[in-house]
Amino acid sequence: MRKQVTIYTDGACSGNPGPGGWGAILQYGAHKRELSGGESHTTNNRMELTGVISALQALKEPCVVELYSDSKYVIDALEKGWAKGWRARGWIKSDKKPALNPDLWEELLKLCEYHTVNLHWVKGHGDNPYNNRCDELAVAESRKFK
Repeated sequence: MRKQVTIYTDGACSGNPGPGGWGAILQYGAHKRELSGGESHTTNNRMELTGVISALQALKEPCVVELYSDSKYVIDALEKGWAKGWRARGWIKSDKKPALNPDLWEELLKLCEYHTVNLHWVKGHGDNPYNNRCDELAVAESRKFK
C-alpha cells in the first residue's frame, strides 16, 4: 500500500529570465514540510518545474501523489501527454521547434513513472492558502538574488 501524499508547488521569477524561486508544501497525514530554493538567473517555467521535481525527489519511496500547481505549462504538458511526446521526438515539439527545458522534463517524467501522480490545476493568487504559501516561499527565494 503506497503512502498518499499531497503536494502544492509554485514558481516565481522577477523578470523572465531573472532571479527566480520555487516553493513546495508536502503533506502526509498530520505531517507538513515546506521546501524552497532559487537561482540567480532562470525563467518562471524552470522554477515551476524545479518546484515539482524537488518535492517529488523529497519522497523516500514510491507514493500516490495529489499534485497541485497553478502552472498550466506543467499540468497541461503532463496531463495532455505533451512532455512524453517531446521526449519521444527527441525533445522536439509538434511544431518542429525544440522543446524548452528538456533536462527538467526528463527528470520530471522519470519521477512521474516512479510515483503515481494525480494532477490538479489551481488558480494562482486565488483563495487556496497552500498555493499562496508556496508563492510566498518562491518570491522570498527569488528576492535573495537581487
